[in-house]
Amino acid sequence: MVRLGLEKDVVDEGVRMRALQHLAKAGVQLPTFAELCDPTSMSAEKKSAMASADPDTPNPANLFRVNWFNDAARTGTVDVPEHVVLPKSLTGVDAPIVVLFGDRFPMIRAHKVLAAYACLVPRVITGQFDPTYHRAVWPSTGNYCRGGVAISRILNCHGVAVLPEGMSRERFAWLEDWSSDPADIIRTPGSESNVKEIYDECARLDADDQNVIFNQFCEFGNHLAHASITGAAIERVFESLPGDLRLAAFTSATGSGGTIAAGDTLKDHYGTKIVSVEALECPTLLNNGFGEHNIQGIGDKHVPLVHNVMNTDLVVAVSDRATDQLELLFTSDEGRKYLAERRGVDAATIEALKSFGFSSICNVLAAIKTAKMLDYGPNDAIFTVATDGAEMYTTETAATLQKEFCGVFDAVNAGEVYSEHMVGASTDHMLELTHFDKNRIFNLGYFTWVEQQGLSLEEFEARRNQDYWRGLRGYLPIWDEMISTFNAEARAIS
Repeated sequence: MVRLGLEKDVVDEGVRMRALQHLAKAGVQLPTFAELCDPTSMSAEKKSAMASADPDTPNPANLFRVNWFNDAARTGTVDVPEHVVLPKSLTGVDAPIVVLFGDRFPMIRAHKVLAAYACLVPRVITGQFDPTYHRAVWPSTGNYCRGGVAISRILNCHGVAVLPEGMSRERFAWLEDWSSDPADIIRTPGSESNVKEIYDECARLDADDQNVIFNQFCEFGNHLAHASITGAAIERVFESLPGDLRLAAFTSATGSGGTIAAGDTLKDHYGTKIVSVEALECPTLLNNGFGEHNIQGIGDKHVPLVHNVMNTDLVVAVSDRATDQLELLFTSDEGRKYLAERRGVDAATIEALKSFGFSSICNVLAAIKTAKMLDYGPNDAIFTVATDGAEMYTTETAATLQKEFCGVFDAVNAGEVYSEHMVGASTDHMLELTHFDKNRIFNLGYFTWVEQQGLSLEEFEARRNQDYWRGLRGYLPIWDEMISTFNAEARAIS
């Protein structure tokens, strides 16, 4: 289980000591998962260090900002994670759709930096990763590898990004700015749906013992961080909302299988339905399908090992045509004017739309479709997250403008896009999962993880049982105790 990021004991004391000395010299203290879950538990000293740190620099204090409680400027904290409750004037459904903002996270303006921290730090404190020798390799379709590079920079270790060459130009611009060597940005063939090509490159890199592959699709730190930290953030927002609401559903693009883990916690506490979302152009879970699409950040053509498939209630497919065109509607002057003047959408909601990237819009559309399919009313809150903001897709949106609208987007176009993709969001391409369906989807993972990646059948099959997933939660308090000990020893050295 070590290769899956699951270890409760120190594997190599020598490696741990080198990491300890290295991070002490760099002035790095590591936040516990409990502190990221509830930043009010942080000491006054840590809060003071954060207050003076630029959120877009590799400052060690920014590790403590890897949580959902940052304000819009990302320099202060808030009592309730920043979010928007989308009104019926925008969504067309009675059910309130509540969206948490991922662009409040530091350095990369996306919540994937949380997954990167959760995958790397357990390897450091257990003596599995030596920042003085190892290279941290971050396979991703965009935001996770940026998060990995950011965390690597703070820990003063060598980070390598692996991502498809077809991802947005903004992702590569960020990586070029943060990576000291262009060779540390490895472009693989294809785009969003070409995950297998990423795995092939990682297999090549893994032949060098200096490289440690942090594969978010099978690193259980990814799952655990979101089950604990993202789940708690959603609960905090839900409990703050007025009215007699129930937390009816949580929609999340499957991506790496990390964010959707928040649904496990919500289901345990509120009986929430978990809705898994994917691209219609590549309906892997829905129809054992394949293909290519442009909903960057959600991954497909395989089932992530850390996705608790047997706990999922619905699968929804959303077209990239919808996300591409709605991104243009939400960010263009003409589109925003249309929403305000013709649809009566309030100014605060329109302002919030700049925090919606492609996968964020995908999550919202899935929530609308879920509300329609399950006949949800005004007391049935559906929660989701906006993984990143529109700023990561400026060039992609410009391409949509040229390709779909010949360079001109006017009020007529805005009305057509809104009518087709928001009002017209239907219950097509949805499946409420039976036990048979869940097993079918679970079995799809065999071909990736057992046949291709060499996982034992016993490890693979263990994940069918919910006791397996609940048992994983015992790692977090153990890791927190190890982090606290690590920090104390680092302070003593420095």
